[in-house]
Amino acid sequence: MKRLSVLLFTVLFITATGFSQDLPSISEKTQGVEKQEGYFTYYWDDASGKIWLEVDKFDTEFLYVNSLAAGIGSNDIGLDRNQLGDDRIVKFERRGPKVLIIQPNYSYRAITDNPKEKESVRDAFARSVLWGFEVAAQNEDAVLIDITDFLMRDAHGVSERLKSSNEGNFSVDKSRSALYREATMNFPKNTEFEAMLTFTGSDPGGQVRSVTPTSDAITVRQHHSFVELPDDNFEPRKFDPRAGYFGISYQDYSTPISESLTKRFITKHRLKKKNPDAEMSEPVEPIVYYLDPGTPEPIRGALLDGARWWNEAFEAAGYKDAFRVKVLPDSAHPMDVRYNMINWVHRSTRGWSYGSSVVDPRTGEIIKGHVLLGSLRVRQDYLIAEGLLSPYKEGETFDEDNPMLEMALARIRQLSAHEIGHTLGIAHNFAASTNDRASVMDYPAPKVSITRDSTLDLSDAYDTGIGEWDKVSVEYGYKDVSNLPSKEAALNNVLEDAIDEGLLFISDADARPAGGAHPKAHLWDNGEDAVDQLHHILDVRDIALENFSESNIPQGSSMAELEDALVPIYLYHRYQIEGTVKLVGGQDYSYKLRGDNQSGPEPVADSTQRAALDAMLKTLSAEQLTMPKRIVELIPPRPIGYYDSRELFNSHTDPTFDPIGAAETAAAMSAKLLFNKERAARLVGSEARDSSNLGLGDMLDVVIANTWHKKSSGGYKGAVQNTINHVVLYQMMNLAAAENASSQVRAVTNFKLEALREWMRDEAENRAENEQRVASLLYGYRTLQQFKDKGEMFMPTEPLTPPPGSPIGSDDATFLQCSYSY
Repeated sequence: MKRLSVLLFTVLFITATGFSQDLPSISEKTQGVEKQEGYFTYYWDDASGKIWLEVDKFDTEFLYVNSLAAGIGSNDIGLDRNQLGDDRIVKFERRGPKVLIIQPNYSYRAITDNPKEKESVRDAFARSVLWGFEVAAQNEDAVLIDITDFLMRDAHGVSERLKSSNEGNFSVDKSRSALYREATMNFPKNTEFEAMLTFTGSDPGGQVRSVTPTSDAITVRQHHSFVELPDDNFEPRKFDPRAGYFGISYQDYSTPISESLTKRFITKHRLKKKNPDAEMSEPVEPIVYYLDPGTPEPIRGALLDGARWWNEAFEAAGYKDAFRVKVLPDSAHPMDVRYNMINWVHRSTRGWSYGSSVVDPRTGEIIKGHVLLGSLRVRQDYLIAEGLLSPYKEGETFDEDNPMLEMALARIRQLSAHEIGHTLGIAHNFAASTNDRASVMDYPAPKVSITRDSTLDLSDAYDTGIGEWDKVSVEYGYKDVSNLPSKEAALNNVLEDAIDEGLLFISDADARPAGGAHPKAHLWDNGEDAVDQLHHILDVRDIALENFSESNIPQGSSMAELEDALVPIYLYHRYQIEGTVKLVGGQDYSYKLRGDNQSGPEPVADSTQRAALDAMLKTLSAEQLTMPKRIVELIPPRPIGYYDSRELFNSHTDPTFDPIGAAETAAAMSAKLLFNKERAARLVGSEARDSSNLGLGDMLDVVIANTWHKKSSGGYKGAVQNTINHVVLYQMMNLAAAENASSQVRAVTNFKLEALREWMRDEAENRAENEQRVASLLYGYRTLQQFKDKGEMFMPTEPLTPPPGSPIGSDDATFLQCSYSY
């Protein structure tokens, strides 16, 4: 056996030696080829269209980032210009004639001095080999590999994205793809490559057809960055759920048994004071962001203004001029990892803006902040202002004083600050709008005031400057505590003081309307009292609809475009109902830690829940949802050249405008929120603990009394009320048959539906006021009879769905690298 081992070793040695002797040197292989020195030296072979990479850093980890430099331009597909992709720590490793690019597994570690303990954890969990290369030439301490195929592959997952979006089956066509020399660059600490890739395929979807000149050939550019990892002088900061930061986490298997295996740290930029002992000091290196030079004025100025608000927060944390914003020089590339970027991105339809980051997964250090701002958002805010103000009176011009433009620019300033906040590591704070606008990290609705003469005032639509909570977040994340005796105590005091001052932090999942329970954390709302705000919003809506006329569109516009301006006004209450409904079955709570100064969870007061339910019922009334006839008579069908879009109401009466369909849409929004299965279960539990509390049966009784049991007025308003009633019936049936709803929720809802069914027949036969009412009651009865017989197998036609709404200014997945959306 020993002789066999020696023989095998000899064969392998001779093979490797022979292979090595057959290889040319790097200088021989690259003779006559352009050399580019930098972090990784590469060679550009113009004749063959190849890039040769000189690898002289084996087993040295670096950061690999892929991104999309030129996109597709469809919000729905989600492949935008300058979009970040994955970032990974990788290293080159040589195995005989091959060089492998390997991604270690940083989710599982052993932070210890014992190399064997580290090795045991490393070998317990899989690594990933991203690519393999053949060695083409070598010197004593370096090898040459052809990296072209690695750069020309679909690293960003364009094909997968198109397929998952039902936009067709596409793959890279190498004959129509090439390396993109203009954005292939080298620098001392980063090497940048770019490739122009053409995807060809079949069955292109509607979105692809709408944004490509030839729909079976989609050409984009993908960017690749090889980046030197930061040094070891960054000090990770402990994650605290009260501080409002995104974070990294990993399992440390060297942790003592008495401590948590999972380690959590926030994501943040590196920032230190030149003088840590000074109350105010310049930073060692400031944080600098660069604005996309393709941004036009006056938007450019607004984005710069909003971005610079963050310097207020850093000043409050003891830094002088630590946060700076400039316009990107023409010589720089936005995907160069050295530049924190604010990108102005065009799409064919409006959609979210994003704040993403390139993060060192070892420590949480943010290496590159990267903002994508959708350019159509400013136009949506302008449209909302037009709908509110009906500004285009005869002879009215807006050469200088333009309230619509001022509101839109105010929103863009706030949006700029918000997305940059994400790239500083800061999460959404959806409780800020109920806390005196305490943070730019909320989703703000335009604040509209009603003057004494019942006109609408937009002068305070959006806040100016950074919020008090934002200063707390920056102080926790960036305060220099290097010279303090107890760093952890100092940071804890920052949060305890904020809590004592009444500042509240509640983030994403707790603020979402579908099943959400928190009474103070909402999206697109204003004011401390959600019920009062809903009444106010409905008053604003009434005034805007009362004033709605041809003055809502400029002279020379197609009258059919009045519907574009009408949609956000008729549905103006759509976001405030999301906040108000959360009071029903709601619970007030915080991200409390053991021993801190926050109170424990408490149910929303029963009186508040009932007031919220009453306010929601206003949005299920014909009085609120009947469209004024004069508005209906203003809007003709779309003329030639003006096509329907998803921004308009869905309709039963195409091509004509459908006011009853609009009421159906609005009613469905409110009813669906009320009859959420988690909310219903909380009501069941609340009543079980105290019979005087609002329960699910009580809520259903109140809704039925204010819809189906309501006396019918006949005519147009009666038709609207009948439509509302059937929407309520649909959503109750949906709740009664809801998958995974609790048995008690289904039991109570089915019990109320059975009583309603029997009442409908009796009402139709004995007390219905008119034929329209009789027809509606009998249809409801027969629908419930079929539902009783067939159960969840039978459901009537779903109500019309609303046009895209969120984001103000069309629905966030939100995690680091991740893309925080807004």
